[in-house]
Amino acid sequence: MPMIKVEHVFFSYSQDGPFVLQDVSFQLERGESVALMGANGSGKTTLVRCLNGLFLPSKGEIQVDGLSVQNPHARYEIRRKVGMVFQNPDDQIVATTVEREIAFGLENLGVSREEMVERVESALKRFHLESYRFHPPHLLSGGERQRLALASIWVLEPQYFILDEPTSLLDPCTREEMLLFMEKEIRERNTGFLLVTQYPEEALQCDRLLLLDSGKIVFDGPPKEGFRNFSQCRNSKIGIPVAIELELFLEGQEIASCF
Repeated sequence: MPMIKVEHVFFSYSQDGPFVLQDVSFQLERGESVALMGANGSGKTTLVRCLNGLFLPSKGEIQVDGLSVQNPHARYEIRRKVGMVFQNPDDQIVATTVEREIAFGLENLGVSREEMVERVESALKRFHLESYRFHPPHLLSGGERQRLALASIWVLEPQYFILDEPTSLLDPCTREEMLLFMEKEIRERNTGFLLVTQYPEEALQCDRLLLLDSGKIVFDGPPKEGFRNFSQCRNSKIGIPVAIELELFLEGQEIASCF
């Protein structure tokens, strides 16, 4: 079965340094949405950058559809399969106009001119960027740059999306559009999603929840089940969705602050 498979992964930024990731194991299948939550410094960004070979595990193994990220000959194909959107869109925007930014990856893949034009037009429309076609990206708002970063990956048609807090600069309405985008991609393309988020309500709409605490996965299961264990949420320094807080209150449970 096609999947991203993470097995007993450890990661350190130096040979003698502490492990930022410790014995991390999980799977992400096609057609599945998984939320990843944890406090600042818990290792979330380090983990997601290991998934397409930007960082290599110190120990353990990561495979994408059977291809190992440790194999240098497989990394090009892995990065075609796994599209990553960074938390800061400026880390991946390189072109001088919105249109050229969306076309940049297609040019590197050698896509024909006719197909490139069609895909770029579709991306501009899909992410509401038509009116900014010839704008320099640095003149866009933070939310518009995040949409541009996502469009430039979406146009490449990856089989998996790794999204590192892609809604952090978006307003609530646009954040909801992002979740609808995920649902549509899963339904139409059977795409797999790993969503790093600080918003519990977003995580609640995913199929699974991963809680990362000090570099370790402390929960992997249905989001509702994870959030109902509010002591675990408190230890991981994440919030609880209002709907879950209300359920617990109505059940007569004492709700502790998760912050």
